[in-house]
Amino acid sequence: MTVKPPYDLLFEPVRIGPVTAPNRFFQVPHCNGFGHLRPRGLAAMRGMKAEGGWGVVCTEEVEIHPTSEISPAIEGRIWDDRDIPAHRLVTDAIHAHGALAGIELVHNGLHAPNRISRLPPMAPSAAPVDSSDPLQARAMDLTDIRNFRRWHREAALRAKAAGYDIVYAYAAHGMSTLMHFMQLRHNQRCDEYGGSLENRVRLTREVISEIKDAVGDSCAVAFRFAVDELLGEEGLSVEGETRDIVGLLAELPDLWDVNVSGWANDSATARFEPVEGYQESYTAFVKSMTSKPVVGVGRFTSPDAMVSQVRRGVLDLIGAARPSIADPFLPAKIRDDRIEAIRECIGCNICVSGDYLNVPIRCTQNPTMGEEWRRGWHPEKIAPKASDDRALVVGGGPSGLECALQLGQRGYRVTLAEGSSALGGRSLLESRLPGLSSTARVKDYREGLLKTMAGVEIYLESPLDSDSILEFGFPHVFLATGSAWRRDGTGRENHRPLRGLERLPVFTPDDIMAGKLPAGGRVTVFDDDHYYLGGVIAEKLADTGCDVTLVTPALTVSAWTDFTLEQDKIITRLLEKNVELTVRRNIAEVLPGGLRLACTHTGRTEDLEADALVLVTARDANDALYRSLSAEPDRLSAAGIQSLQRIGDCLAPGTIANAVYLGHLAAQNFQDEDWDTALFRREMTALA
Repeated sequence: MTVKPPYDLLFEPVRIGPVTAPNRFFQVPHCNGFGHLRPRGLAAMRGMKAEGGWGVVCTEEVEIHPTSEISPAIEGRIWDDRDIPAHRLVTDAIHAHGALAGIELVHNGLHAPNRISRLPPMAPSAAPVDSSDPLQARAMDLTDIRNFRRWHREAALRAKAAGYDIVYAYAAHGMSTLMHFMQLRHNQRCDEYGGSLENRVRLTREVISEIKDAVGDSCAVAFRFAVDELLGEEGLSVEGETRDIVGLLAELPDLWDVNVSGWANDSATARFEPVEGYQESYTAFVKSMTSKPVVGVGRFTSPDAMVSQVRRGVLDLIGAARPSIADPFLPAKIRDDRIEAIRECIGCNICVSGDYLNVPIRCTQNPTMGEEWRRGWHPEKIAPKASDDRALVVGGGPSGLECALQLGQRGYRVTLAEGSSALGGRSLLESRLPGLSSTARVKDYREGLLKTMAGVEIYLESPLDSDSILEFGFPHVFLATGSAWRRDGTGRENHRPLRGLERLPVFTPDDIMAGKLPAGGRVTVFDDDHYYLGGVIAEKLADTGCDVTLVTPALTVSAWTDFTLEQDKIITRLLEKNVELTVRRNIAEVLPGGLRLACTHTGRTEDLEADALVLVTARDANDALYRSLSAEPDRLSAAGIQSLQRIGDCLAPGTIANAVYLGHLAAQNFQDEDWDTALFRREMTALA
């Protein structure tokens, strides 16, 4: 197939040292929760990217030696030759579809507390490790530096033996020894590896040169470098030393992979970096300083934005981690002129949470992500229908949309009934809150495809009760009726309703999203949910002129967003908007004109004035329809209803990602008699 201009530019091959990428689509290294523990799942996930058209598919960071391991995080390992077969699974899966395989070698230095190996961490200079572990890293002596160089060379040779085409040296995200040597705050050495910039870059030059000497005849050598830490004078910056670093190394690597640091800036959520290509202002200079190809990221999902990057001389290769997770077939869809079918990343960082929680990667937009091997799921293919039965899906939120879409993909005739005037449910409602506009992509992608399916009927403003469902006589009914936020304060901290709620105007997130807001004055947001919504609502109310206090029983604000790299930015924004933050406090009682708060540790109380209260606590499943129908099995049978199933928040309230996943799971398992025989395949450690 001939690709139409202007997107044909994206499918030009690019020479990278001794190898050639078949196109400009480059899946940069990203963590995933598979690593050295789940090599089959890892290989299937990476192979899916290659099948989807990514010309280069890279690993996560791969530890080169036991002196640098960041357990319990599950990253790659290439400590010795016994690791090669697992890596061969990955490279074979990538090569099977004509893509190049890249490996990111890493020594984490003071970022690695070595909880498994229990070896003392190493760093340019002695310093506490940058985790919460009560440990210090020792200063590397010259013998350590020689060993460090040898470990990289040996790891590169193993990578070549495993079939990798591109081998990385890694100095980004503030998480690698090479970067620590460059940073003045971490390098106080007085020898040839410290002091001047040339000295601090010396180790990087040696490592890149020695990797090229070892494998450069057949493998390209890439250098991943953070050009700005966004720390001003405290860190490496474009205004400071990084231009000189690029100048010192300009022609040494075969490829420059450039970004900003740390990880929370590189993988910023859409809430804080809503625009594609947001790193360009930092990284654009690199291309002018080297003749070697440059790859960079910016949560690219628009092919027009990609073409612009290449034509304007910003990048040679379009890097992506999260967009390749949301849609492994993004390149193929551009190639095949199916741009409207791209499953766009929403920038929520649920994918990142998998790495932090040491579980296989997941995605809000792509429920098949991480399930390629263990469930056999494919993002673009699904088993055909098992019968000519019709299905009714009640509720057009994230779960109902996904279920209807996949049933339609299977070839079933589907009727989707939504009680309101628009599809999307909570994904649409939340998209109207500050910084969450990209959440609407969950609805847009599914609604767009559903409307092209001849076998799918969509009815809006069609609330259904049990009698109407029985009257219709659909043989299979999926209830995706969502959930509602509780307004009695019951949640994690309070297992009974709060006392005195009649004394203040009380609001829930459902009220706020429906446009029902406090009249002004002093508003307390009580966040016992601990994810993003409490902070977003506090921000919205502050924007309307309310005097807002956010109270949470947790140790910190929006605690779970630490797993999505947002927490620091959320707190900063709330403080900038003069939101008062009160942590480790529960509501003991609602008073006339205020609240009595109790310390979650001591129980000591204090009073807080308030004119209104917003409760962000727990949700109740909207399952009354299910309970009504399931209570009368004889009537179900008489109506010809063979199966009745709750999905999404109607089954168990959770994240939007969870709702989409449960909708997909229901469609995948529909009319599969053996679906629960083995819920998924497990990777088992073989015993010698």
